[in-house]
Amino acid sequence: MGLYPQPNKWQCGPFALKYALIMLGRIVDENVVSRVAGTHWWNGTDEIKLARAAKAYNCEMKVIRRKNSLRAKRELLLVLKKGYPALLCVDAWNHWITVVGAERGKFITIDSREAPVVCIETWLSLKKRWVYAEPDPEDPTQQRRLYDLHPVIPKFRVRTKARFSLKRAHYLRRPENNAFAQSWDEYFNDLSHICIPRTPRAEKVISMGELLRRHGAMLREQIAFWHGTVSRERVGKVLRNMQFVADTYDFVVRVEDEKRAIAAITVNLAFWAASTYGVNAIYGNA
Repeated sequence: MGLYPQPNKWQCGPFALKYALIMLGRIVDENVVSRVAGTHWWNGTDEIKLARAAKAYNCEMKVIRRKNSLRAKRELLLVLKKGYPALLCVDAWNHWITVVGAERGKFITIDSREAPVVCIETWLSLKKRWVYAEPDPEDPTQQRRLYDLHPVIPKFRVRTKARFSLKRAHYLRRPENNAFAQSWDEYFNDLSHICIPRTPRAEKVISMGELLRRHGAMLREQIAFWHGTVSRERVGKVLRNMQFVADTYDFVVRVEDEKRAIAAITVNLAFWAASTYGVNAIYGNA
């Protein structure tokens, strides 16, 4: 349920909706989305089916049609500015992608047909993929150019939204971060039990970065010492992944929960080390 490519040619719609929901802090399984939408291998998923699936997750998937590329671009930027992800049906209406951000004239998309799935596109490349040309019903000798935009608008109270910048997109595109991206949902779920979303009224809280600045060295040393075969660098990579996800969703820790957060992170690291590297029996039959 993380950020990874689709396993087939017909499930792009459920993947695109899944990625939109991830941006809104909802972790869902693309196979469940497929069942809800009624996706079939022979005809994929159209906007009606995706809208039905979005409604099942308490969201509205609107349809906005523009016939001018500049107006379509302005509409897309407005949707993103409001904090909503948007689904686009591209490549002659044969494939769904999710647009999650825009920065310095470039668009951050999640495309389940690519590897890595987090992509960065210029406006020219996105426009070329987005446009759909068909004969004008009023004049068959002319073409009508369509840009259909589908913002996913939550009807529930959003506790936290993902903020994808170009810097974050470039980081997730690195080959060494492929496994991290695929485990995105696990990091999110664990952190949502350790942290809270930052709110305008949040007081006496610290960021994950500050928490790890204070205690990261101790965590790296202790996990490496207890397990024996885990390097400090490997533990540090998991901690950096935690901080990346926490910063993306603006998760923070209450000051009064600092010790509890350290204990929870330590348990998570211990389970990760044991599941990844194995562990020998300790303490006999105590």
